[in-house]
Amino acid sequence: MQHESLITIPNRYAFLGEIEQLLKTDAEQSLLLIDVVRFSDVSTSFGFEFGDKILLEIANRIAFLFSDNLLVGRVGGDVFGVILSGNHQQKHLHDFFSHLVQHFKIPIKCDDHAFIADFNVGAASNPKNNSDINHFFSLAETALKQAKDNKFDNFQYAQNLADVTTGRALALKADITRALEKNELEIYFQPKIELNTLQIIGAECLLRWNHPLDGLIFPGALIEAAESYNMMNELGYWVLEQAFIGAAYLNSVGLYLKISVNMSPSQLYDLKFASNIKAMAKKHQVALSQFELELTEDVALSNSILVKKQLSQIRSLGATIAIDDFGKGYSNLAYLRDIEIDSIKIDKSFILQIDQSPVNRAIVEASKLIAEAANCELVAEGIESIQHLHILREIGITSGQGFLFSKAISIHDFVELANKDMAVGTSLVRTQQTA
Repeated sequence: MQHESLITIPNRYAFLGEIEQLLKTDAEQSLLLIDVVRFSDVSTSFGFEFGDKILLEIANRIAFLFSDNLLVGRVGGDVFGVILSGNHQQKHLHDFFSHLVQHFKIPIKCDDHAFIADFNVGAASNPKNNSDINHFFSLAETALKQAKDNKFDNFQYAQNLADVTTGRALALKADITRALEKNELEIYFQPKIELNTLQIIGAECLLRWNHPLDGLIFPGALIEAAESYNMMNELGYWVLEQAFIGAAYLNSVGLYLKISVNMSPSQLYDLKFASNIKAMAKKHQVALSQFELELTEDVALSNSILVKKQLSQIRSLGATIAIDDFGKGYSNLAYLRDIEIDSIKIDKSFILQIDQSPVNRAIVEASKLIAEAANCELVAEGIESIQHLHILREIGITSGQGFLFSKAISIHDFVELANKDMAVGTSLVRTQQTA
């Protein structure tokens, strides 16, 4: 099948769903994950529109090469998945890899430029009698990681997880399980501030990890491992549950605030997500209108029918939707025409130097116009100085968060801060204004 747009190629979650259906009827399947080497250089040099044209041509060539019994998906920005019927052995799959590399020695021509694609490929045969899509896909993902690290061959095959899993990878997977079982994870709250009155009007929930050896740390490695092992859904639901517990506690002490929670892509593609958050809200006696769910631009950019449906269901339950890190790395804003959102959180990289860079200020001003046209609130992230605050007020931005007011803190510290009615923050601002 030849595609006219990247949007028509099944994304990671649609692709996983199709593989899962295949495994129910025939467990003998083989999977190739095809990573385009150094593709970021192309997008950086020629722009995302040019990069998308190249990716589309690569996808269509792959479909042409492996046309028999083929299912192709786009499982990452520059990573494609190919499912082949049958339990193919390592030699056979390596032959596919060699055929792929040989074919792409013919340059891709686009807009008077020529691009020769090279690939890392992770291959896996589904273990006998296995029907667990997560296990099967993890095999191929782990093989792809090994292929990227291999200096002598850009291909790696896996039939058992032990074939390619490193001790560190196993340790990270164990870390996730232990962290969830031993209550090592904790939700911190960063205040969202009304910039004119300096009152707390909400809070963003952020995950922290109470590591048994390293103490309180940002959970980057944990999240990376969860993504690698397809455990983000489990971790995401844990965070959401804790956010509801936190909201119920804040309500009980008289703090009825808007609570923002980051939503993982796996949750957005979970068909039970809307019913699950509705059940959580009922369980903890918290109105869903008190919650704002944040998604990143890359998920919104996927613009799939399922994304639109899920977001529509979430909003119909009363929760609001925010785009997080707005403007960070994506130039295609067409998704703003096609999905309904309630809030745009402009990336902190544009705020941190807004007092030094006229371009940054112009980007924030343009974002305000976009938010007004989309009937959305615009929230500034990363406010760290009084100069940032003054400029944002001049532009007309009314809400934000950042270290000027408070870092993310435990719920008990948050309650204490809120009960002081931001007296510390008000005093700080007044002091700097008169200095």
